[in-house]
Amino acid sequence: MSEKDDKVPAEESSPAESPARTDGPTASSTSGEGEPGAKSGSEDATATKSPETKPAGRSSSALVDTVLTTAAAIFLALVIGAVLMALSNQEVIDSMGYFFVYPWDFFTRSFDVVTTSYGALLKASLGSGEAVSHTLNRAAPLICAGLGVSLAFRSGLFNIGAQGQIILGTLAASYVGFTWDLPAVLLLPTSVLAGILAGALWGAIAGLLKAATGAHEVISTIMLNSIAASGILAYALGEMKSFQRPGDELGLPQSPPVPDSAAFPEVFGVHLGVLLAILAAVVVWWLLTRSTLGFELRSVGANPDASRTAGMSTGKVFILTMAIAGALSGLAATMLINGDQASNNASLVGTIGFDAITVALLGRGTPLGSVLAGLLFGALAVGGGAMQTSSAGTAPEIVQVVQGLIVLFVAAPAAVRWLVRQRRKEPTDTFAAKEATA
Repeated sequence: MSEKDDKVPAEESSPAESPARTDGPTASSTSGEGEPGAKSGSEDATATKSPETKPAGRSSSALVDTVLTTAAAIFLALVIGAVLMALSNQEVIDSMGYFFVYPWDFFTRSFDVVTTSYGALLKASLGSGEAVSHTLNRAAPLICAGLGVSLAFRSGLFNIGAQGQIILGTLAASYVGFTWDLPAVLLLPTSVLAGILAGALWGAIAGLLKAATGAHEVISTIMLNSIAASGILAYALGEMKSFQRPGDELGLPQSPPVPDSAAFPEVFGVHLGVLLAILAAVVVWWLLTRSTLGFELRSVGANPDASRTAGMSTGKVFILTMAIAGALSGLAATMLINGDQASNNASLVGTIGFDAITVALLGRGTPLGSVLAGLLFGALAVGGGAMQTSSAGTAPEIVQVVQGLIVLFVAAPAAVRWLVRQRRKEPTDTFAAKEATA
């Protein structure tokens, strides 16, 4: 009897002593009375608050990692460019013949070549107010076209057709500018609007082909580039009298420049197109982050099948995205026609449409990144010619190599982290388990 009496209290008291062992919630934890309930409430509050702070920490950490990786990519590209500058200089090459006898000569000449070349680049692009204005004017079309490529990236489209869209934009803007007889107040906005609409129309063709037939935008935009350059532009300059400058002594097929009434006004050498490029970046940011169309655009880019299931029209998104991207490229075309007042010819656009792809890649598909990348590439483009005319005589192609290396390193962030030793080596779970058991 005494043993049973001893066992019964023990069995009755065991659940009360260890309430955490029960599967369901205890009375003290649900009622909120007493210390256990208060402790559980604080733990629930902590668990509720923690998910709100983690995403912000992750986003800030990702932003810092992106900035560091991009800065490291630019630095590494400049270092490799410096090596190429030194090795392409004849005096440096000559000093390598007696390197083991007098190595100091090799290093001093290499240092002189690199500092002279990069010094000329910085002076030509940022060394004076006039240099800064040239850099901004040169960066404006790169920013606009880069925004068009970035916008397409966000919707899952690879817009290779910025080159053709710019060509169509230059044709429309220049034609309206030097043929239409309008008051000065109307001629400039009409010419700019014509360039934007022409680029939008040319971009919408690729979007329509994607939506209606499933044709890949890379193939269609490449073909549209060829049609624009070798077909429409060549025909306009060669056959249409309105696009042929009268009395041209150069003998090159080119159109007349637009009159002053159709040109962007300038302030301290910086034309209005630079401000339009910045406003375009703000509009693209608002479109992507604050509008319903931007939500649909990003949703289709992340998962078109799920977006289609949710009731979104992927075809509409494809067409509108490519049309807006083409409009931005058409705006870039007006920087050349209405900003620089350049004559439309076969070499006017150059490689701006393809450089826009590198701007979008370096900018990570964001409006702010595209602006910063456009400014960087604008400075490199302006300073590239000064490098050749400097005493070092560095080939301007080195600048193109540096641009390509920047994009290459940005596209391979793991390699950049390894090269600059950003990635910290941590033991794997297997090794950590072995160390714990040892």
